[in-house]
Amino acid sequence: MPRPWPLSVPALAAIPLLLLVVVAVGSRIPTTLDGPFKPVTVPFDLSLRGNAVDLPGTDPRVRRRVKGFEPEQISVTLSANYDSVWISWITGEFQIGYNIKPLDPKSVKSVVRYGKLKNPPRHEATGYSLVYSQLYPFEGLQNYTSGIIHHVRLTGLQPNTQYFYRCGDPSIPAMSDIYHFKTMPVSGPKSYPKRIAIVGDLGLTYNTTTTISHLTSNDPDLVLLIGDVTYANLYLTNGTGSDCYSCSFGDTPIHETYQPRWDLWGRFMQNLVSRVPIMVVEGNHEIEEQAGKKTFMAYSSRFAFPSAESGSSSTFYYSFNAGGIHFIMLGAYTAFNKSAEQYRWLEQDLAKVDRSTTPWLVATWHPPWYSTYEAHYREAECMRIEMEELLYSYGVDIVFNGHVHAYERSNRVYNYTLDPCGPVYLTVGDGGNREKMAIKHSDEPGQCPLPSPDEYLGMCATNFTSGPAAGKFCWDRQPDYSAFRESSFGHGILEMKNETWALWTWYRNQDSEDNVGDQIYIVRQPDKCPVRQVFTSWLTDL
Repeated sequence: MPRPWPLSVPALAAIPLLLLVVVAVGSRIPTTLDGPFKPVTVPFDLSLRGNAVDLPGTDPRVRRRVKGFEPEQISVTLSANYDSVWISWITGEFQIGYNIKPLDPKSVKSVVRYGKLKNPPRHEATGYSLVYSQLYPFEGLQNYTSGIIHHVRLTGLQPNTQYFYRCGDPSIPAMSDIYHFKTMPVSGPKSYPKRIAIVGDLGLTYNTTTTISHLTSNDPDLVLLIGDVTYANLYLTNGTGSDCYSCSFGDTPIHETYQPRWDLWGRFMQNLVSRVPIMVVEGNHEIEEQAGKKTFMAYSSRFAFPSAESGSSSTFYYSFNAGGIHFIMLGAYTAFNKSAEQYRWLEQDLAKVDRSTTPWLVATWHPPWYSTYEAHYREAECMRIEMEELLYSYGVDIVFNGHVHAYERSNRVYNYTLDPCGPVYLTVGDGGNREKMAIKHSDEPGQCPLPSPDEYLGMCATNFTSGPAAGKFCWDRQPDYSAFRESSFGHGILEMKNETWALWTWYRNQDSEDNVGDQIYIVRQPDKCPVRQVFTSWLTDL
């Protein structure tokens, strides 16, 4: 389908481009300009199975170290632009049992003192606090109520600047140690964070600890977590866990969760996310239905989101800028059809993107549209049918997904057809979760799954009507849109080199920290792939 309303974008200066070409060729790093690539499947290493074991609550990395109402589980989240961030933390202890009494969130203040100097801080900001509960109306199931969760927004910050901060309630007193974070660079075509870590389906296993150790060694400026955070819903409320909930607990009256796993995860992650901003989008393991059919309570309560700042009324979808990148975080587990609020928000958000200021457009959501693994194969087809044309027409460059517990990189693709102007899809659902890796491919003999409906995603996948797989639900070989796939735990690093070149690197957990599993330069071609013009955004303001 041709793109409407072409937009002229100035070509990149020749010298920087030539330098990057020399680097890419000299180090044998391929570029998307060399594609489309013939599909590659890395044989599965049998020694990697059987290691997805959760950290116990007794592990010193996840035990509560603070006293009283001192802050813990401290994290930093970006706002919509560089001049603002959110600081979040928890005070007080959670309760789990049959007779629980929630803490009063107003009993402890939400204060952050911060500044460019470590001591004394020159600025103070206050925010809001809340408590959430996970309740089950069935005899024998334990209920949970959280500690007091605090969210404070800092504003008026300078770009690319280190700030020191302490959080807590100075009147008790109960303040944290001094931490620091660095703001994003100002938005512009030559302004980017150095490294962005991408990870999905993380959990809290010993594999997770390896992933985070390797990720941290890459010194990222920002972390994107593409859904499935803690896997607390693989546990009963008495703390009994399993690799497969439905296999082990098929007779439970409701899908229970063990909410203390969220607290363990928050403590483990604090060393990283108290100084490196983390941006999260929901996955299916965050649904956690409870009494009154309430869902996503832990996800929506524990993280701060730049929803209001980006014009969204939901924690499920929002956007933000990181230098010259505009990130769009979409929700697969809320309404996404063309008449839904999310779709209208997405139209407005895309129309406001100025590609001369933020040349790179990156979208993320949890379940992939283009995955060739048997697990979750074509599960999100309804979402693809509704949203793909809109994202394509605005020239989305890269899409990150999780959900499938393996790694896969696509050729540029649109509507299952190779397209030089389509996005590169990257599935990174291999963070280390307890459910282990996906190892079967839908195109292998006997592995093509049957279509199955999902309560949130629906069921729209049918047999292909054209192309090499016409008349079939699955291909009989690795599809040509699949460039590279491997079943290994790991994480990825995205580095924007300029307004048209970005380096993507995927690292496997089983390798040394600096050994590359997959690497490619993703190259934009704005002269060949025009997008909808920015001036259409004024229509949304009428």
